[in-house]
Amino acid sequence: MSLLPILEFPDPRLRTKALPVTKFDAALKKLADDMLQTMYEAPGIGLAASQVDRHIQMLVLDVSEEKNAPMIIVNPRIVEREGSETCQEGCLSVPGIFADVDRAERIRIAAQDVKGMPIELAADGLLAVCIQHEMDHLVGKLFVDYLSPLKREMVRKKLEKQRRHAEPALTASA
Repeated sequence: MSLLPILEFPDPRLRTKALPVTKFDAALKKLADDMLQTMYEAPGIGLAASQVDRHIQMLVLDVSEEKNAPMIIVNPRIVEREGSETCQEGCLSVPGIFADVDRAERIRIAAQDVKGMPIELAADGLLAVCIQHEMDHLVGKLFVDYLSPLKREMVRKKLEKQRRHAEPALTASA
């Protein structure tokens, strides 16, 4: 397994709409394993293939406290949603930024596993939020899109400033 680079906002590749997975093979399984390793290392609780510049409809997540319940979800679609809740979200592609986002409280999805077998999953709480967040990535949407244009621009500038301050440190250690 290997770590994959995570694209960061405002990288335009994050706006690419992911294509359905049609080939369920060893390469897909390896990508899923690499994504899980990348997510755990980051550390995060979810990662969409779009965030690692692979524009296919696959996401990985693990919302367990022990980080021992990895899930791989391919070609997901929400078939039912109920209620509404506001949760504070963060994103590996928008490091260090958190904001309130409204999501469905409970969802049911139809998808496939990494072998192409159909799965159906009912989710609520953090799992439902995480799935919806990662599914947004598959259509080129980020959680900052739920913010006002002014707040979104402030986030962009803050990340740009963080990157500028990080670059000299990277150069010095190289």
